Amino acid sequence: MEKITISDKTLKQAGKQMPLTFREKIELARMIDLLKVDAIELPPIENQKVDPLLIKSISAAARHAEIAVPVKLNGESVEITWNALRDAVSARLQVVVPVSSVQMEYLFHMKPKALKEKVIETVLACRKYTDRVELIAEDATRSDGPFLTELLTAAVEAGVAMITLQEAAGTSLPEEMRTEIGRIISSLPDRKGVVFGVDCSNALSLADACAVETVHCGVREIKAASFPLQCANLANVVRILSLKGEKLGVYCTIRQEEIRRITSRIESLCRTQLSMPIAIPQESAAANEAVLSYHDSKDSVLRAIEQLGYFLSEDDQDNIYQAFLKITEKKESITLKELEALVAAEAMQVPAAYQIVHFIVNTSNDIGAMAHVRIQYHDHSLEGVSTGDGVIDAAFLALEKAAGRHFELDEFQIQAITEGKEAVGEAMVKLRSQGKLYPGRGISTDIVGASIVAYINALNRIVYEEEDE
Repeated sequence: MEKITISDKTLKQAGKQMPLTFREKIELARMIDLLKVDAIELPPIENQKVDPLLIKSISAAARHAEIAVPVKLNGESVEITWNALRDAVSARLQVVVPVSSVQMEYLFHMKPKALKEKVIETVLACRKYTDRVELIAEDATRSDGPFLTELLTAAVEAGVAMITLQEAAGTSLPEEMRTEIGRIISSLPDRKGVVFGVDCSNALSLADACAVETVHCGVREIKAASFPLQCANLANVVRILSLKGEKLGVYCTIRQEEIRRITSRIESLCRTQLSMPIAIPQESAAANEAVLSYHDSKDSVLRAIEQLGYFLSEDDQDNIYQAFLKITEKKESITLKELEALVAAEAMQVPAAYQIVHFIVNTSNDIGAMAHVRIQYHDHSLEGVSTGDGVIDAAFLALEKAAGRHFELDEFQIQAITEGKEAVGEAMVKLRSQGKLYPGRGISTDIVGASIVAYINALNRIVYEEEDE
């Protein structure tokens, strides 16, 4: 059986459709990397001050995936891009070329002969740095057949290791896609050693089926996104390959047992940035008004969460409802805003290697703050006692003693999510370990409790990544 590699293009497309911050892009790359995709694709360098730093940061954050970045058709772009990529676990330079007549004229203002010469020149420039060079033929299925064959043959002779054929219109049926891609591949006189990939538009909601269908004609890499972005859907492609891979004679190495949990977290981040509309239940007048109470059923709570745009696993549903009951035992009701914060704090988290069992925090106007915490690490009970400069500092130091580990506290924030004496508080903690930041969030009617939950969540992220190596 042959391996099908999966190249995730969520971040490459994200800049066009959602305003992710610098930190959010790095966090998104980390989550995609946890899926064990073969490659993470990034957009080309446009801002020479910001974009190279982002590429370097993502290259350092990704522990498994190859990082792929497009270059412009000139040697200077190749050099700048490679300098940003060089520290990645594996790096790929992409030469992106529109090959249909309309796109050649409109985007590059070049005739076929001039474009071919520019492609050869750029591929040779990339080869000075790496043999991981990919040619992406945009709108390949609507190109002039003889010219495309000539261009791809020249690119192979110049040293490309991969050729990706893009179907931009999104109007092909799976069998049509198979026929067209098969025709293009078979037209090349020398294709030995070249890996062929495919990138399908999802205009007819057939991208997943079209992409998998091309496996029959020699395609061994599929470009997909872990968040729906008008291309093949990563989770769907992996599911198809899992069920039909043996029949197709192929397999992929994406972590299927993790894919639902991690893609849920990715969707949560991306949906927030897309500002997708939230359907407010009819019985609530506004998001800041009380909508749910201790007497509401689990189904009512889950229905409200769905209307907020979140789709949770069964385990997360149970965790959220138990957390909801704890909150509503202390205050009569909670708002949609509080419920959404609860989802962000409790759901879609990494497995809880560390869990809070018990904590006591004391302070007064004439003695310093003191904290005693008991936590569970897998099957082991751990305790820590410490004084500190305030109750939060004491609690964090006690947690360090219990865990037997010290981390730099890079950032700590607390805020009330809602107003009033029964307001729910939210805490955000960022711990730094081996140069990387690990965020954690917690909410509670007790701000100290929220801070401890946030710290434990950040600690669990660190442990999860260490145990995953």
